[in-house]
Amino acid sequence: MAAALSADWPLTDWVGALMTTRAGGASAAPFGSNNLGIYVGDVQASHNRDGLQALLALPGEPLWLRQVHGTDCLYGPETVQEAECDAVWTDKPHHVLAVQTADCLPVLFAGREGRAVAAAHAGWRGLRAGVLENTLASLPVPASEVMCWLGVSIGACCFEVGAEVRTAFVAEDPAAAAAFRAGQDGKWMADLYALARLRLQRAGVAGVWGGGACTSCDAEQFFSYRRDAGQTGRMATLVWIKGERNP
Repeated sequence: MAAALSADWPLTDWVGALMTTRAGGASAAPFGSNNLGIYVGDVQASHNRDGLQALLALPGEPLWLRQVHGTDCLYGPETVQEAECDAVWTDKPHHVLAVQTADCLPVLFAGREGRAVAAAHAGWRGLRAGVLENTLASLPVPASEVMCWLGVSIGACCFEVGAEVRTAFVAEDPAAAAAFRAGQDGKWMADLYALARLRLQRAGVAGVWGGGACTSCDAEQFFSYRRDAGQTGRMATLVWIKGERNP
């Protein structure tokens, strides 16, 4: 199993973009093996973080966030490690941005010419509150020139939510109803990928790639908070500008 998945978008010459899997670390069960979350009770998580740059040949140490299911997007070069926010952006080459997930949706952003990139952590609360739109507004690039890549999240096959979640999305945008199907006992199965695509398209994003797999279904490759009843690790989704571009 590969230690990371590469983003399948048309920016690979200018932008580095990866999502880690469970492989390549030193953690024991239930965090085996490459858990990158330092707040989940895993003594090896810091070791895994320390080794990530070499493992994935990253151009620098990732900027790690303390995610709070909010909407704040900070400028990476002015942000300290473990700052409380759920999105971050940069226009500096080799500055590696990271968000962590274990069912929530990681979303990467990049201008068409790779002069600015961003990463956002989007669970249903963040999606509903506008973390993707706020990240777009923070970039010095019009939304019409931004491309996005959706990493792996929990799929609509496994993500059961209460009726209040569906009501909140549909009240804001009736088209969001298509991202939900009826489950059992008044619950609904929610499609985070569809909700994210809808919101990005509404915001004018040029193109959206990725999405489609399910963290909960694939226990070999991915951590899943729901599948593992909260006792699990975290993957990282990373993005950086590869080098200086000519004006």
